[in-house]
Amino acid sequence: MEWIVLLPPILAIVLALWTKEVYLSLLAGLWLGTTILVGGNPILGIRELIDQLVAVFEDPGNVRILLFSLMVGGLIALVQASGGVNGFITWASNRGWGQTRRGAEVLAWGVGMVIFVESSITSLIVGAINRPLFDKLKIPREKLAFYCDSTSAAVCMSIPLNGWGAFVLGLLAAQGVTDGAVGLLASSVLLNFYAIFSIIFALVLAITGWSFGSMKTAEVRAETTGEVLRPGAIPLVAEEIVELQPVNDSVEKGRHLIIPIMVMVGMIFIGLYITGDGVIMEGSGSTSVLWAVIAAVGSAMVMFALPGSGKDGKALMKPTESMALVLKGSGGLIGMVTLVALAFALGQVSRALEMGPYIIGVVGTGWPGWWLPSLIFIVGAFVSFTLGSSWTGFAILIPIALPLAEGLGLSMPLMLGAVLSGGVFGDHASPLSDTSLISSMSAASDHVDHINTQLPYALLVGGFSIVAFMIAGLIL
Repeated sequence: MEWIVLLPPILAIVLALWTKEVYLSLLAGLWLGTTILVGGNPILGIRELIDQLVAVFEDPGNVRILLFSLMVGGLIALVQASGGVNGFITWASNRGWGQTRRGAEVLAWGVGMVIFVESSITSLIVGAINRPLFDKLKIPREKLAFYCDSTSAAVCMSIPLNGWGAFVLGLLAAQGVTDGAVGLLASSVLLNFYAIFSIIFALVLAITGWSFGSMKTAEVRAETTGEVLRPGAIPLVAEEIVELQPVNDSVEKGRHLIIPIMVMVGMIFIGLYITGDGVIMEGSGSTSVLWAVIAAVGSAMVMFALPGSGKDGKALMKPTESMALVLKGSGGLIGMVTLVALAFALGQVSRALEMGPYIIGVVGTGWPGWWLPSLIFIVGAFVSFTLGSSWTGFAILIPIALPLAEGLGLSMPLMLGAVLSGGVFGDHASPLSDTSLISSMSAASDHVDHINTQLPYALLVGGFSIVAFMIAGLIL
């Protein structure tokens, strides 16, 4: 009956996709998991469920991510009310940016490629800058969420000068790989086929306008009816934030959006440098992103309080008015933060049930060497998808993949690339992933709609990745 450990995350995912009710689906999966954990007693399972939710807040990293998510809502409200979003649209329009569907989609892809310091920050910035352009051009919110997600984890793992790279280097060090660890990571980036294909695929879609499946249905709906959201959809951001109008003294300057975002991006590097004791690659990603969004909110509040930021040389907002907007924006993301907390709790329970080692044990190692990179990718993708965490997938599979590569004489960069690809797939495609949740939030999309439209694309790219790993396994 060991297979029963697979049921909690699978139940949560299947229920979410079937019922389109994410909260209750996560709670159902979590309850099943805690019930199994306590020996099958559903009453004790409820008690354990509450304890697991409380335990989420005992991890400083989790708390920092949750606080970051709340502060993101405050930042969105500030730049929206300042007229910064409208100002940026005007500024971009005057330069011919985003005037067509192709232009807007290529812009979204390009912004995601430039911002590689942290996956959540990437999703946030892509959504904040491009959502007004997509709405104006009647491009569905699901498509914007796709670009937010496709250019977050994939880009961060392809340009690992961030917390992602630091985390993988730490796992390599734990395996005794110290000399040449950076070179091994750099080599594996070129063999991280899912990340590379995902980035290329998103660009091809942006340029050609090609679509299929649920995404095509969404695009036809938006183009014919003007509805950027499915009727009955529940955006992951409260509509009062998305539709927040600029204050009366707003002059709609693009810098009211650009400066806070630049502060946020710059603070990421400063945070990684400080927390890494002078080595950016060893910095704390969760600490840095929290510092970054706090710095962005603070700089925006100061900027809007200065004379000249509003009309007729006046200040745009008093600090009390800015703080009220920050609180309003944070309140609009309570639903999203709840989802992240539930996903964290389900991940804790899945790890306590030792789901990852069970999957590895079932698969075994009796496979031909050339097939092992593909197998590692498939297992990593499944583990990361069901747990909603690429980093957990990395932590489970790197200690298995590298000894396999060494013992069987396989390419170490290829096996590491397969592990990283599997993790990126899970982070990209899973409804439990914090990156997917933040992408839905940033695009103001219904989360289940985002997953339904994106999953066929992710599976297609994953299929190409399997073939690529087979070919590489024969060649390398």
